[in-house]
Amino acid sequence: MRPIDTSSVLQSLSVFDMFKIGVGPSSSHTMGPWLAALRFLEERSESELAAITRVQVDLFGSLAKTGVGHGTDIALLLGLAGLHPETMDVDTLDERVESIKRSKEIRLLDRVAISIDPESDIVFNRNESLPQHPNGMKFTAWMSDGDQPTGAAFAGKVITETFFSIGGGFIVKEGETADAASMRVPYPIDCGNDLLAHCESLTLPISRVVLKNEQTWRSETEVHAKLSRIRDTMLDAVHRGCRCEGTLPGGLGVKRRAAKMARTLLGEPIPADRDQWIAAMKDQRGDFPRVLEWVSCFALATNEENAAFGRVVTAPTNGAAGVIPAVMLYLECFCGSSDDDWFPFLVTAAEIGCIFKKGATISAAQGGCQAEIGVSSAMAAAALAERLGGTPLQATEAAEIAMEHHLGMTCDPIGGLVQIPCIERNAFGAIKAITAAQLAIGRDASEARVTLDGVVRTMWETALDMNAKYKETSEGGLAVQIPVNLSEC
Repeated sequence: MRPIDTSSVLQSLSVFDMFKIGVGPSSSHTMGPWLAALRFLEERSESELAAITRVQVDLFGSLAKTGVGHGTDIALLLGLAGLHPETMDVDTLDERVESIKRSKEIRLLDRVAISIDPESDIVFNRNESLPQHPNGMKFTAWMSDGDQPTGAAFAGKVITETFFSIGGGFIVKEGETADAASMRVPYPIDCGNDLLAHCESLTLPISRVVLKNEQTWRSETEVHAKLSRIRDTMLDAVHRGCRCEGTLPGGLGVKRRAAKMARTLLGEPIPADRDQWIAAMKDQRGDFPRVLEWVSCFALATNEENAAFGRVVTAPTNGAAGVIPAVMLYLECFCGSSDDDWFPFLVTAAEIGCIFKKGATISAAQGGCQAEIGVSSAMAAAALAERLGGTPLQATEAAEIAMEHHLGMTCDPIGGLVQIPCIERNAFGAIKAITAAQLAIGRDASEARVTLDGVVRTMWETALDMNAKYKETSEGGLAVQIPVNLSEC
């Protein structure tokens, strides 16, 4: 079989394809399977759903090899139960999952009760991969007539569907294509050169061109409101992470550090009110070493929340969720930005992510960590460069510089957990983004020898050449330096 063709699915991407509110620790291994489970059941008719007596999910490739550490089994149970990662109360997550495991019963979409044994009905095929994509999963539902008047039509019927989690919470069902004609935008952007050409012809910054495309789907007011919720969720994650101490789940014994860092940097307990806390940080503007520590703290705080199954925003993935909030807060707290700078910042960042998604990948199972931290750093660098006064060319150059210095980065999570080295990598990605933006706006962009499109191609070629053990399998790199029994995580 050929690899899945995502070209039509990705033809026109929205800002909100890059930024999705969800639950950690992984967009491809947690959110993707969660949404696939929801979709598998939601596409059933009421009579079909009522006739289901058993569901089994088979996981393949990277999903199978690191699924336990990423909470894939947990995500599948919550999706089958009809909960959504954007809206469920994360404080009840553990309780809900334990209830299903203890009772060995689940209510499909919270409507149809069936028996389920997660130990046998979620199958980790660790030695088998599907040829179309490293993150494959197969859903099988068995049906019977039960007590339905029309149930005879379903007696003995078996429904099987295969989905692929292609990064950033995107899912694709085997054999499906998108209706490209329904997704046309006025200024099509498939690569960096397309983006720069539109900016030049319209004499507009990147954020304004992208906003014109975004209005294909919703008004500017709606975009602002939706992005405002994205921003609030990002800031809430940072704030929670700066107030929560303890040890992260999973068995590695990783202690949270962000809360202690934040308290030490502020010189007092972190205020319970988020906006009061941000105001207090702004008073420290000008202290360069302290500013760098805050940026690292912001990133660590977000990804500690992510590792603890907290609510975060894919940016463009959960594993890289801390980079963009950290750089956005750097802009807001330490660069004297205006109150509305966050809006074009996020719009610009999203478009750079879309370019990498179309020209390469944002899936670590396909491209290693360069596809996650590298892309998020490039997104943040371009957004920061524009807000600091850079031209569109300088902004794309900032993205290129950031990715250039992440090329070849492997994805080698210890124990399959999004903790070591993932959490710290977000801090480094944020610092690199800031440096890339400063380098780009500090020189004539016409002097650059590598373009954004050039680095996107290079990243994809590097991904294709990278050994599979460095692509989110926990079979190489740091993951084998500290042996961990995945079944204990």
